[in-house]
Parts: sequence; structure tokens; C-alpha cells
Amino acid sequence: MTQRDYYQILGVDKNAAPKQIKEAYRKLAFKYHPDRNKEHPETAEKMKIVNEAYAVLSAPEKRREYDALRQQFGSSAYSRFRNNYSEQDIFSGSDINHVFEEMAKAFGFRNFDDIFKEFYGKEYQSFKFKRPGMFAGGFVFTGPLKRGKYDQSRFPLPGKVGKLSRYVLKKISGVELPENGVDINDVIRLSPIQAQKGGPYAYFLKKKSKKLVVKIPPGVRDGQRIRLTGMGKDGKGGGTPGNLYLKVQIKQPLIQKIKKTISDLRR
Repeated sequence: MTQRDYYQILGVDKNAAPKQIKEAYRKLAFKYHPDRNKEHPETAEKMKIVNEAYAVLSAPEKRREYDALRQQFGSSAYSRFRNNYSEQDIFSGSDINHVFEEMAKAFGFRNFDDIFKEFYGKEYQSFKFKRPGMFAGGFVFTGPLKRGKYDQSRFPLPGKVGKLSRYVLKKISGVELPENGVDINDVIRLSPIQAQKGGPYAYFLKKKSKKLVVKIPPGVRDGQRIRLTGMGKDGKGGGTPGNLYLKVQIKQPLIQKIKKTISDLRR
């Protein structure tokens, strides 16, 4: 695999601000736009490289991962990064389509959809749908996802609209975008001694019909929440599972309950 450096491709410093990265990309996208280079089809490959560099450096999580590999492995960072990321992973959540649409409106170029179909062929697919009061659209690459986990926030439409978008996308293209699992909230009731000493606590997670042993930290307070990472509802399509949050309730001794009841009655 040819080694590349995303910062060198865009001509920016490694500490460049997001605004600088976007401005550098706009200039290069205009320079290599295929509608300006009809007599030089080889510029299409340069445009694809520029697109990839911007998609990575404009996404904080992907940029951090690339920077870490770059610091550790130097010139071989690119190949290591691409071994973990497919085309879909690279472009997921990118605003490249907005940049191309801006140029289309300003200079009469072809729209984003036409350009990317030309660049990436059958692997690229766009989707859109309309309903009363809403409109949604986007693009995906139908190749396999390479990452073991997928950040739901990369898909730009949250909530009910996002779910509807995923459903329509799956019907249109057969692509199922990963969706993270939701968190589960529950309550555990501890005796004062259990709360003070801490230690293992047998807990049955009804929503998943699963027995768990929860480690209670010594001195846990009433109302405190204990998080069990990844024990929430399962994700879909490779999405990460949610978390389980257990709110602690410390049982009152019988004498305290009687005193509280009497106190409440006197009010």
C-alpha cells in the first residue's frame, strides 16, 4: 500500500484548526474538480485522495486515531490506519457532500451525487426520502465495515428520524448502519452493612435474563449510581451495547422506618 500523509495531502500543519483544514480542502476540491479538468482525467485520483484526507482530518475521533498512529509508526501510519477503516468508515459523518453542493451552486458544477458515482462506482450509494414535515438524505459505501465498533454519532440523524432513515436506507440499498444499544437503568437495595463494607452483590438483570455479580465499592452512598459498561441493550448491525446503571438505595433499619412513619403521621 502506498504510504501517504493526510496533512501533507491537504498542505496543512499537524496542529491546524478545523477551519484551516476545511479551507484547505475547499481550495483543493475546486482545483481538482473533474468538471474543471475534463481534459485531465488523471486528476480524479488526486481528488479522491484529497477527499479521503479531509474526511479523516475533519472528524475529531478519526483524526485522534490517525495522529496516534502517526506519532507511533511515522510514515507507515497510513497503511495501519486504512487496515482498520473501510470506505464507509472513512466517509461516515463527513460533510464533503455539502462542500461539493456549495461549488455546484456557485460555479454550475455537477452535484455531489453525480461526482461520487463517477469516482467510486457501485460501492457508492445515496439515499433520500420525504415525509410530511421532514426530509432526510445521505450517502454510504456498500463495502464491508472493518471496525469492530461503530460510533452512532457519525450518523447525522438522531432519534426517530434517524431510525426511519436507517430503515429506508436498508430497504433501498441493503445496507444496515450500525446502531448503538440504549442504556438500562435499575435499582439495587443494600443493607447499611453491605453499603459500608462493599464487596460482591448478586444481581439479576431481568431485561436480559442474565445473572451478574456486581462489585459494590465500600462506603457507597444512597442515590449513587454504579455503571456496568456494555451491559445495557445490545447494539444492532455491529453497534456497541449500552451501559447498565444501578442506582443504590440503602435500606433503613426497622426502628428508623417506624420512627419515620410516626413522624409523618404527626405532621
